[in-house]
Amino acid sequence: MTPGGGPGRRVPAVAVSLVLAFGILAAGSSYWQVIRADELASSPTDAAVLAAARTVVRGKILDRDGRTLASSRRAEDGTPYRVYADGAVSHPVGYAAELYGSAGLERAYAAELTGARGSDPMSRAFAKFLPPADRGLDLQTSLSLTLQRLAVRLLGNDRGAVVMLDPRTGEILVMASTPTFDASGIANPATSRQTFEALREDEASPLLNRATLGRYVPGSVFKIVTAIAGLGSGSVSPATTYPEQPGAEEDGLVVSGYTITDGHHPFTGDERLDLLSATEVSCNIWYALAGLATGGANLDAFARRLGFGEPLPFDLPTASSQLTNGGGPLPGGFLDDVELANAAYGQGEVLTTPLQMALVAAAVANGGELMAPRLVTALVDRQGRPTSIAPRSMGRVLDPASAAAIVEAMTLAVEGDRGRLFTGGAKVPGVLTAGKSGTAQIGGVGEPHSWFIGFAPADAPTVAIAVIVEQGGRGGERASPLAGRMLRAWFEAQ
Repeated sequence: MTPGGGPGRRVPAVAVSLVLAFGILAAGSSYWQVIRADELASSPTDAAVLAAARTVVRGKILDRDGRTLASSRRAEDGTPYRVYADGAVSHPVGYAAELYGSAGLERAYAAELTGARGSDPMSRAFAKFLPPADRGLDLQTSLSLTLQRLAVRLLGNDRGAVVMLDPRTGEILVMASTPTFDASGIANPATSRQTFEALREDEASPLLNRATLGRYVPGSVFKIVTAIAGLGSGSVSPATTYPEQPGAEEDGLVVSGYTITDGHHPFTGDERLDLLSATEVSCNIWYALAGLATGGANLDAFARRLGFGEPLPFDLPTASSQLTNGGGPLPGGFLDDVELANAAYGQGEVLTTPLQMALVAAAVANGGELMAPRLVTALVDRQGRPTSIAPRSMGRVLDPASAAAIVEAMTLAVEGDRGRLFTGGAKVPGVLTAGKSGTAQIGGVGEPHSWFIGFAPADAPTVAIAVIVEQGGRGGERASPLAGRMLRAWFEAQ
């Protein structure tokens, strides 16, 4: 063989190639089994999680006061199955069933509940190399079972949702959706098939978590988003007035040939409204003009800061809220100024979830900083040792001075002489209360959706709320008093 071309020279080259190949495989294996093990182990579709779900006794799910929301029993053959406090917690807690899989926190935290994922980074990294646990971790949630039951009772036979949270931490206190369902019936092997099939055929869609997945026309509660965008972009100020507004109260505001009307001209007469008074009397005309002045690009940008346009970062799946169907030639994807003006007071193509609107209220209440919503606050091991999950900020939406102006406007909308005409029952006795009602026209026949968002105490908020009652009529008729009752219950319990 000639020098440089024989097999003796090729053998080292092949060896080096094999070493590199095995190195790449080892690195890939380490990447998935160690670096990404935390992510894989938390997946409800992971093989280890699925195997554990059939044999391991799941950990408990607890409310903020330590009351049991979900626990386990064993069937006659020894197979564990889940039981739940009652239907009031069915949507956030969900269910775990052999036949139908899992939903809610039972699905999101399946790895932790079944012991396939540890409570700290080290145990999570090596979870796949350890023998399976005989019982999983407990979940400590921020939910209040008492308030959860009250929200469901107040919603009654109506379809709707209530979301309450601490704006300072993002902790969800209430996530109620009606109608509820019998999660224990789904989990119990003896009743699982019959219960689930009946729920699936129910036209009221009881399996739908309306708080996170229901998308609704928001009506006037969306005016707070427009206020955030207007002030945040500098397009409007608290003192902004529009000379055409008083006349348009009586004759309508014509935008590109479309007439926008309002319904409270006797209250305001020839008064030029500013941010505070326009919010107090819920003036469509002022907010349509403010939306046009703010522009589609700014309205879209600030809405996205609040979480619009994509699923929210949350323990449970969430639907995306939208300003428009998109594709229009104007900035922000709006079709024309008519759509933009209508969107500014919550009509047009705007659709939003109750959780999203609770976050809008929370961002204002927290001085312009939006905290990520969360249900689980700690993982608790078998020895009762908690590993806390820290709050997380989604970023600053608005500067504190602008947020304070909106707080003042929303306080007038509940506490003011004119505002209380639109938000009857929302006021908490002895507590300065801020809020905004909404009457969302849905077209066709039937009553509008009834909305309310707010927070209290207005001067140092500790709780924010969003309420929707599907086709519940005007905001002041159904949602506002329901929100007031929930807020009162919260403060009475403190």
